[in-house]
Amino acid sequence: MATRASSSVRPWRRLLAVAAEGVASGTPYMVGTKLLQGWLTASQIPLSLIGLLGLAELPYTLKMVWAPALDRWPLPWPDRRRGWLLVLQLTLVAVIGAMALLRPSTDPASLTAIGLMAVLLAVVSATQDIAVDAYRTDLLPDLERGAGAAASNLGYRTAMLAVGAGGFILAGRYDWPLAFLFSAVLMLVVVPFTLTAPRLEPLAVPISSLRQAVLGPAREFLHRSGGPRAVALLTLILLYRWPDGLLGLMAVPFLIQKGFSPEVVGSVLAGWGIGATIVGTLLGGLLFGRLGMNRSLWLFALVGAAGNLSYWALARFDGGMSGLLMAVALENIGGGMVGAAFVALLMSLCNPRFSATQYALLSGVYALSRSLLAAPAGLVAERLGWPGFFLATTAAALPAFLLMVRLTPWNGQGARGAYCAERDPENSRSSGM
Repeated sequence: MATRASSSVRPWRRLLAVAAEGVASGTPYMVGTKLLQGWLTASQIPLSLIGLLGLAELPYTLKMVWAPALDRWPLPWPDRRRGWLLVLQLTLVAVIGAMALLRPSTDPASLTAIGLMAVLLAVVSATQDIAVDAYRTDLLPDLERGAGAAASNLGYRTAMLAVGAGGFILAGRYDWPLAFLFSAVLMLVVVPFTLTAPRLEPLAVPISSLRQAVLGPAREFLHRSGGPRAVALLTLILLYRWPDGLLGLMAVPFLIQKGFSPEVVGSVLAGWGIGATIVGTLLGGLLFGRLGMNRSLWLFALVGAAGNLSYWALARFDGGMSGLLMAVALENIGGGMVGAAFVALLMSLCNPRFSATQYALLSGVYALSRSLLAAPAGLVAERLGWPGFFLATTAAALPAFLLMVRLTPWNGQGARGAYCAERDPENSRSSGM
């Protein structure tokens, strides 16, 4: 297929490339949220003003609005995806480095400068995420998508640890600007990986107009899937990780009400939890190649549901510190496995001609499950109590399983509605694979 890297490229090179781009995605996000929040707090900025930084995360939600521009106007060198990646990554190096020059204070000019830099960082970072998702989708063959999703998530988690732990250690021992300079260097280290990553061949049928870039992705998806099946697929994307969203909002309040100290909760969720997520991600990537798409979606969702049930057991039977470690481990291992299969599902639903826009749209649908659909979590917990709430979060997996009976049957080879190059007349004339 025209957009995929040559089949002569070793699989490890593709996996290394998507892992490096995962680092590139995670670094600016952690800088714009955790690292900047820490600096502002240490500088005695009022919490009410720090809370406004949440508005700077809107570009990550709205990125689908400008995703068509990356499909319509690809930068041809080194290829249609990495051209954008290089420009955006070098811009992020400059922006993060410039943030080290900020001097937080309650002065209006200082606060305005910080706000503008935070918004600029978020816009460039969200745009890079569009290009990263598109490159990963176009690069990986079907059988490598689970491992690729795991490698990408591993890179992202590595950046979280490097910036979230290493950055704060540098800030504590020396000063906050050094933490930002360290993060800028981390972004710069990714650039050589982007330059040497596997090359994508040009599209056989390039997008010729902005109108086509804006309207084409939805039309192509609907035409390929069929109206009813397209709605069912979008509903599956919305609901597949709904149990994660419900549990994620209430895990910390539950653990603190259970009597665990904030220090214990923070250390267990940050250290033990991230470690368990990495284990689950790697395990999911390894098993995906053996099980295939459909069986992975089924089995990994069951493991995820078991993680929710572990919180029910902790609420119902206690268990102390060992129970806490077990619940957090099962939740995060399941979350890592579910995430690997889910990203592979999203990639399978994208046509390489429109992968930037289609992936952004599909991930935007998923984001609703972590915001709108998860919003009533607190109310449900108040009404049902903690044991009943965690049973309800487990039951929230049932609608996805019912949809999978039709869309991703156990013995099927892939999601019904997934992209297939052999059935796409617009890419049938492509050369290179």
